Amino acid sequence: MNLPLSQFAPDTTQDGIIKLAALAVGGQGGGVLTGWIEAVARSQGYAVQATSVAGVAQRTGATIYYIEMAPQGPVPTVFSLAPSAGDVDIMIAAEMMEAGRAILRGFVTPDRTTLIASTHRALAVSEKTVPGDGIANADEVRAAAEVAARSLILADFDQVAIRAGSVISASLFGALAGSGALPFPRAAFEDAIRAGGKGVEPSLRAFAAGFEAAQQGVQPARTADAPPMAAAAPQGPARLLTAWQALETRVTALPGPVQPMTQAGLRKVVGFQDPAYGAEYLDRLDRVLALDGPANDWALSIAGAKHIANAMAYDDIFRVADAKTRPERLARIRAEMGATGVMQLTEFTHPRGEEIVSLLPAGLGRWIQARPRLYAWIDRRVNKGRRLRTDRVLPFVQLHVLASLQGWRRRSLRHADEMVHLTAWLDAALAEAPRDYALAVEMLKVRRLIKGYSDTHARGLGKFDRVMQAARRLSGREDAADWVRRLVTSALQDEQGTALDGTLRTIDSFIDSAG
Repeated sequence: MNLPLSQFAPDTTQDGIIKLAALAVGGQGGGVLTGWIEAVARSQGYAVQATSVAGVAQRTGATIYYIEMAPQGPVPTVFSLAPSAGDVDIMIAAEMMEAGRAILRGFVTPDRTTLIASTHRALAVSEKTVPGDGIANADEVRAAAEVAARSLILADFDQVAIRAGSVISASLFGALAGSGALPFPRAAFEDAIRAGGKGVEPSLRAFAAGFEAAQQGVQPARTADAPPMAAAAPQGPARLLTAWQALETRVTALPGPVQPMTQAGLRKVVGFQDPAYGAEYLDRLDRVLALDGPANDWALSIAGAKHIANAMAYDDIFRVADAKTRPERLARIRAEMGATGVMQLTEFTHPRGEEIVSLLPAGLGRWIQARPRLYAWIDRRVNKGRRLRTDRVLPFVQLHVLASLQGWRRRSLRHADEMVHLTAWLDAALAEAPRDYALAVEMLKVRRLIKGYSDTHARGLGKFDRVMQAARRLSGREDAADWVRRLVTSALQDEQGTALDGTLRTIDSFIDSAG
């Protein structure tokens, strides 16, 4: 939806004061933005007062910056220290959910407020800690903003700034200038940036882009229109490329609806280990395909292609070390932080004895596990938090060497245990396919409960086992697939498994009564 932008200066006839609030989280330059706004107002002969209140909720970093300004007069103006509901002329939100919070708190009203907000998301801690998809619905905030604000400017100002080589504070400053909500010329805003003396040229580029975006008002979401990213062409020795091409030939022989997910799964599995491991992946998928057909739109095979790949590409120490030393990760962090010079990067690790023993040969690892006192002694020696400065040579080389040992993975205790677990899960799901196709599909999807490593992996594995046990008890019921789906949804609602406990008690009640 596109809304026309009303360019106007705030109605300050009641007290002659322009009231502006900005909500920003750590790293978004809220303080810099506030400083620029103060500078441009003072340069135009206005008296200004700015305050800030650090946030401690949601993501432990959202800060309210509040500015009041008025033309200099013979009598000093008395300013407020914090915004009040229904009494804000301009609201700037550096993230979409911050705009929603501003609306909920009454800072955005249809009779006076210009709302300038970035449509990108910086996920809250509460969204990240949900085991499943805890991301809040930004469309609801957008709809509320269209009703709540007198004048509305929405765009992805974060991407606007990144494309200009700057940070979001500069593009939001440009949007403020472009909105016409302050009675100052564009040149005064640009002069405020120049007076800051740091990152002037990138900031001016981002300012100009933000100014232009504001002139267009509300921008429609473009996510759905974005072309899919093309997969990078594989590179490597001729021997490995030949093996990869043979695997791709096998994929092209599969039913059309199954090919996209299989291709993605194959890339993940081969990247995790090697082409031989990819061949094992396709062999396992062949078992699923033998029980499937077009009558069910290949739902079983598509689920198998996804979750078998995830099960085979489990998180272990080798994979974590590889992820932390990839050049593209370092480039992404540098881009996100806007770092142009020396950057310090600290990795936090906390290995347990279990992870160390899991790296040993399967036989030796099981021998140690059978001796609790030895196992506990190893855990006491290694179970402690560590910080590795991977911007330094030695810690980076240590992780890089560890990542290069992934060829050892298939001899390790961890791999042996993962393959036993994978086989048992796949056998249980496929055993249901001939008599209850829908239940078999849902049992394959239960695998999504297992993710991460260390404590996260252990919690997910515990939930997985409980849901699979319940699935076996439900086998033979017409509503078995529906209940397994509900169990997975419950398991993903909270980390502690409280919702899952409730759903399992419900199942126990009707199974026990039927028995």
